Amino acid sequence: MLSNPVYDPFQILTKVYSDGAHLKQAILETYIEEQYRSRTVKIVYGVLENDGYFDHCIRFYAPKAPKLAVRTILKISLYMLLFMDKKRYMVTDCAVDLCKKLGKSGVSGFVNAFLRRFDKAAVDKALPDGLAGKAVALSYPQFAYEMLQKEYGLRGEKIAVAKSAGVSVRFVKNAEKYLQKAHMQTPFANNYIFENFVRDEGFDEGEYTFQSVGSIAICDAVAPCENLLDCCAAPGGKSVLLAQKCKRVTSFELHPHRVALIEQYKRRMGVENVTELQKDSTVFDPVYEEKFDAVLCDAPCSGYGTVSENPDIKLFRKKEDFKALAKTQLAILSTVCRYVKKGGALYYSTCSLFSCENDETVAAFLKTHPDFTVETLQSPLEHDRKQYGLQFLPDTAFGVGFYISKLTKK
Repeated sequence: MLSNPVYDPFQILTKVYSDGAHLKQAILETYIEEQYRSRTVKIVYGVLENDGYFDHCIRFYAPKAPKLAVRTILKISLYMLLFMDKKRYMVTDCAVDLCKKLGKSGVSGFVNAFLRRFDKAAVDKALPDGLAGKAVALSYPQFAYEMLQKEYGLRGEKIAVAKSAGVSVRFVKNAEKYLQKAHMQTPFANNYIFENFVRDEGFDEGEYTFQSVGSIAICDAVAPCENLLDCCAAPGGKSVLLAQKCKRVTSFELHPHRVALIEQYKRRMGVENVTELQKDSTVFDPVYEEKFDAVLCDAPCSGYGTVSENPDIKLFRKKEDFKALAKTQLAILSTVCRYVKKGGALYYSTCSLFSCENDETVAAFLKTHPDFTVETLQSPLEHDRKQYGLQFLPDTAFGVGFYISKLTKK
């Protein structure tokens, strides 16, 4: 019996749309027919990447919004029609069949009619004018697209549409076993990007790990030292990589289950000089005052630099979140800076595209901390040089965006 290609994506996307689950977690927690895993993952990512445009398509034919389950089925179907070049009759039959299996036979007629009538040219003609229409067409939240345009001008569209270059893998040993697969080399040692990479026993044996180019670039910018604090450390990728060039790494993380992730990560990679602790980095602990040669603050942020890998961010991150995030970022910096020895370094990084989380946060910190000065950083990965740090952007940095600044304590 042939599998219905709409069913598994529907299960995953329902968890995202209905329960607010993170996409990667929803995939992990959903049973997927293994032989169709790559197809299912492609569909769920594709639907979320194009979610705003698909909402527009549905509104065009159904001014009164259908219920969530029906919208989800329609979005999956639209992705298969527009991006997978599937036959309309096949997509329609699968969608109608799923409606019936879910006990929603009453809407199967609507779904059938929608998919048979759908006309992309007519839908595109009805897009709003100007920037609002462009944001819908790109499935980028309008407020965020406006921010991109304001900061980067015409380049904003290139940034918005930039795709992930593939699966970023950092090897510790035996890389040659895998390099016969199609790959690109990054500017960083032992880091390659693969078009497809299936996890095998080498992962569990610590031969390699999955780590983004952005994460590796941030670690590359950190100078070797004796004693380093990674103050927002989970899941542990940066701590483990920095343990190669720092004698001791201490990893703070707020939530117990995320502390456990760091412990699992370091054990899998065979690293012994990382100590993970449950700590709130906004609350000062005098035990650590001026204890560290360097502190890395990879702060909580909007995550807009990673939407090519985490398209669900565009669903859940709102404009009003930025004010609260800026407050948290500054609170963490203002606390952990007290853990830096005189002459030591404080590194501030985010996976954000926006200056309100990057240069502006550093500027606000420097205003109240005159004992810190900005140091010039270098990176082999293409970047824009900002007033206080380096900004990496998705259109030139393998599909990811992030920022790093280095401050030295006088």
